[in-house]
Amino acid sequence: MTSLLRRVRTTLKIYAHRKVRGLLDGEYTSVFHGRSLEFDDLRPYIPGDEVKDVDWKATARLGSLMTRRYVASRKHTVVLVVDTGRSMAAMAESGESKRDLAILAAGTAGYIASRHGDLVALVSGDAENSRYLPPESTEAHLERMLQSIHDTTRVDGPHSDLSKQLDFVGRAFRRGRILIVISDDRPLADHEQRALRRLNLQHEILWLTIGDADLMRDSLATTRMRDVDTALDIPTFVRNDPRLRAEFTESVRQSTEQADDLFDSLAISRQRVSSEAGVVPGFFHLMQLHRNARHRHA
Repeated sequence: MTSLLRRVRTTLKIYAHRKVRGLLDGEYTSVFHGRSLEFDDLRPYIPGDEVKDVDWKATARLGSLMTRRYVASRKHTVVLVVDTGRSMAAMAESGESKRDLAILAAGTAGYIASRHGDLVALVSGDAENSRYLPPESTEAHLERMLQSIHDTTRVDGPHSDLSKQLDFVGRAFRRGRILIVISDDRPLADHEQRALRRLNLQHEILWLTIGDADLMRDSLATTRMRDVDTALDIPTFVRNDPRLRAEFTESVRQSTEQADDLFDSLAISRQRVSSEAGVVPGFFHLMQLHRNARHRHA
């Protein structure tokens, strides 16, 4: 079987521009709360460094701003929470499989975390089942996680219900974890929102949404489409109706605004990706949003 993790590493290499390299090589540790830190050494101040890390005595002695650097004395546990309900087996906005985008996103997050010595766990599932792979940091473990997402995301699987996975996390981990949620592009039901609010009091949460296909776009006009939730064909004349098109556009706008309001009210950073080419840049942008939000609330 083709290694899914190898595909992730190859994609990361392709997109390893300066910002990505920075997070791969060391900036990652500044993104999250929770590490206890020990002094390592001094280096010249770089714009963007925390003012509290400036060593004023060394600065006065050397005549230029000097910053204290620290090393982490304990590990994070990163929990990947992945929706594997049947809608995640559908088409993404780009025409690619949402399952493949979710695997790339989970692999990117897991690989970067393990590369920095953190432990990575997986909680995945749907409305009927939650699956758990305990925290480890080996590449073999990451491969098992990605294969699990691949094998359990099926068009004939159960519907999504993230409250099941979020409740599982709440029972399994008391506090102090980093949750990276990878979900379908849909409004959260009330019970899912309640579960999210509870977890947000205990953990750091980053949210990555996989964008749905626009079934009414011109390039899909002659393509046979089937709703994965109902298994029914979507007639072409319905998809080409201008009034339905307007209603669909308005519905997407409203649901996006509602989601933005929810995540803004909880101070949870969220990013939407819609293609394989956008997953890695989107994930790094999500981390940057999270870091900026931390600074604003510090």
